[in-house]
Amino acid sequence: MKKKIDVKKHVLVPRHQKLSEREKDELLQRYAITTSELPRIIKTDPVLAGLNAKPGDVLIISRKSATAGASTFYRVVVNG
Repeated sequence: MKKKIDVKKHVLVPRHQKLSEREKDELLQRYAITTSELPRIIKTDPVLAGLNAKPGDVLIISRKSATAGASTFYRVVVNG
């Protein structure tokens, strides 16, 4: 029997969090963009397990950086 690994707990995997609809709307308005202009992440990506993310949802990804302190990225969930 194979052992299940939780990829979200790996040291190299940054924190992924789903934005609420209000936060998503504020983000799109702040940068004057649409979801089609955001980088994409496929809904079957292992890091999305447990986030209940569906196509059209926007994720915020927070990475620690030795030079910048922290970096924030956004991705929209798409079918793959």
